Amino acid sequence: MDIDVRGPRFGAAVTTVVLAAVLVTGSAWLLAWQTLAFLLGAAGGATRSPYGLLFRKAVRPRLGPPTAFEAPEPPRFAQAVGLFFAAIGLVGYTLGAGWLGLAATGAALAAAFLNAVFGYCLGCEMYLLVRRMTVGLK
Repeated sequence: MDIDVRGPRFGAAVTTVVLAAVLVTGSAWLLAWQTLAFLLGAAGGATRSPYGLLFRKAVRPRLGPPTAFEAPEPPRFAQAVGLFFAAIGLVGYTLGAGWLGLAATGAALAAAFLNAVFGYCLGCEMYLLVRRMTVGLK
């Protein structure tokens, strides 16, 4: 079943704020929260992530009906990519390699920002590229 495109974009906006706060504060705890949010989104899909649940319960009822839908697989893959970068950043912050924490968190922030502001999902595009390449191999 396809999902409302506004949900993952809302999640990207919240993620952008959280990751920007991580870069400003250097908080490993805040990055741990975002890593968990990515983990839940990668495991259960964008609609089951904390931000997806917040969108569904608090934001979506206040909006009009959706006019655009997307397959759930690309945003789910994007959550896994975010999880990868957040986990690397968390390792960097917790082991004292601040440069690694900053770089990985910054990369995740850039991707979330692109999705939140411009609706361009890098992780989704990666998913579609890999899918096109693997379908061509069969």
